[in-house]
Amino acid sequence: MNILAIDPGPIESAYVVWDGTKIERFAKAENALVLDEISLCGKFKELIAPQVLVIEQVKSYGMTVGASVFETVFWSGRFTMACEYNEFSFLTWDRIPRMDVKMHLCHSSRAKDSNIIQALVDRFAPNEKNRGKGTKSAPGFFYGFKSDIWQAFALAVTYFDQSKWRDE
Repeated sequence: MNILAIDPGPIESAYVVWDGTKIERFAKAENALVLDEISLCGKFKELIAPQVLVIEQVKSYGMTVGASVFETVFWSGRFTMACEYNEFSFLTWDRIPRMDVKMHLCHSSRAKDSNIIQALVDRFAPNEKNRGKGTKSAPGFFYGFKSDIWQAFALAVTYFDQSKWRDE
């Protein structure tokens, strides 16, 4: 199963396409470009077409939020609508709250980004230097990862693990 996971933001969003073993592509890009990525899924043979879009669900925990949160919610809606109106009907979507990702990977609601990254490194690149990134001449599993791409991958892993568990 190819998963397109998006960590949405108000201006840019990070995404990862992962098949359960190999990261097919990833980027952090302007939201309009991420929207194009969804709209083009399956259109070109060189693209590895995902079957599902999973997006981080914005949740309120009683705190006041600003305009950037509402803009993120707006883009999350646009991303899911792109699945609905995609000319390729195989792309479905789901949402997972960040708290579920923290609990799944770190078993703690207090986990921070650094804890999530370490959990991913421990699982996919144990005992590798540079958090599994490697070097240009010897790229590691996480070569090129930065900032929110880690969180998009954490979302993909959580969805994959939970859907595998549901299917058994």
